[in-house]
Amino acid sequence: MSLPRVVVAPDSFKGSLGSAAAAAALARGLRRGAPGAEVVEHAIADGGEGTVDLVLRHGFAPVDARVAGPLGTTVEARFALRGDTAVVEMATAAGLGLLPGPPDDGTARAASTAGVGALLATALDAGARRIVLGVGGSATTDGGAGAVAALGARLLDAGGAAVAPGGAALLDLDRLDLGGLDPRLHDTELLVACDVDNPLTGPAGAAAVYGPQKGAGPETVALLDRALTRWADAVAAATGRDLRDVPGAGAAGGLGFAAAALLDARIVQGIGYLLEMTGFADAVRGADLVVVGEGRLDAQSLRGKGPIGVAADARAAGAEVVAVAGRSDLADPAAAGLAAVYELRDLEPDPVASMRRAADLLEVVGERIAADRLS
Repeated sequence: MSLPRVVVAPDSFKGSLGSAAAAAALARGLRRGAPGAEVVEHAIADGGEGTVDLVLRHGFAPVDARVAGPLGTTVEARFALRGDTAVVEMATAAGLGLLPGPPDDGTARAASTAGVGALLATALDAGARRIVLGVGGSATTDGGAGAVAALGARLLDAGGAAVAPGGAALLDLDRLDLGGLDPRLHDTELLVACDVDNPLTGPAGAAAVYGPQKGAGPETVALLDRALTRWADAVAAATGRDLRDVPGAGAAGGLGFAAAALLDARIVQGIGYLLEMTGFADAVRGADLVVVGEGRLDAQSLRGKGPIGVAADARAAGAEVVAVAGRSDLADPAAAGLAAVYELRDLEPDPVASMRRAADLLEVVGERIAADRLS
C-alpha cells in the first residue's frame, strides 16, 4: 500500500506568517501526526504579499531598487528577474505595510503608486520585456495615476500644471498627455496578476469596497470614487476607449485600470498564473490530500483568492482539499470545494494572541489534520 502524499500549499497569514513559514509549520504538524506520509511544501501567492518571495524560490534572482513609497518617502523595494521576465510586487513600493502608522483618511487620499511606476521602469532598465505585476496589498486609491506619471505620462490641471500625487488630487485633473510615456512599454508584455474582479468605480469599485481597509471613512470613499470617475473620463478622452468596468480594473486601488488602459496590460487571475509559473501541477500530481489556507476565508476569497484557486486545481488532480484559516466566515465550505475548514480561533480565540502564536497553532492543526484525514 502506497504512503499518503500530502501537499501543503497555503498563502500568507497576513500580519503573522508568510506563506513559506505557514507551510513549514503545517508540515511539521502533519509529519508528527503521520510519520509515514510524504509531505510536500508548496507555498503559494496570488499576486499579493509574498509573490516575489514565491518566485525567488523557483529560479528567479532578486533585484533591489530605491523608489518612492506610498507617501513619497524613499523605500527599499525588490523585484525578481529571470532572463527577460520580471515579477514585480506593487506592495513593496505602495503597500499598506509601508505607511508610517495605521491608515487613515489622510493617507487614503494622498497615497500614490508613483513608486510602482519607478519599479516597472527599473525592471525595464534591467532588460525585462515580460513583466508580471502582482497588485495585492496596496495602500493606494489613485487609479494607477502615480504609476503612469512615473513612466512619463503628464497629468495636468486646467492651468496646465501637474496634478499632485494621490487619489484625491485627481479631482483637479483636466487632461492627460501620453506623449512622454516610456516607449519601451510598446515592446513589453505586461501581465497584471490580480485576485479580484472589481470594476474601477461604483458600489463594487476600488474606493467603495477597498477604501475602508485603507483608512477611508465614508466621505473619503465618496470623494475618491468621484476622483476615480474623473480619472477614467480623462483616460477615455486620451485613448478613445473606456475600460473602467473591465473585471480587475479596481484592483490595487485602480492600478489594474491604468495598467490595462494605458500600459496595454492583460489582467490575469493571479493564482492560476502563479501556480503555473511555480509548477504546482507537478507538485499536486498523485496527491491524496492538499492543505490550503490563509489568515481569513470569507466571501472575498470566492472571487479569485489564492486558496480557492489552489483548491480547484487540487480537486481537478483528484485530491481531497482541506483549508486552514485564522478564521472562516464561509457559510458553506463544500461549495468552495473544501472538505473541511480548520480555524485557529478554535484553539486561540484572542485574535492578537492567535496571530502571535500562529506558527505553534498551525503545527497543532497539522497534527489534527493528520489524525482526521490520514489515520
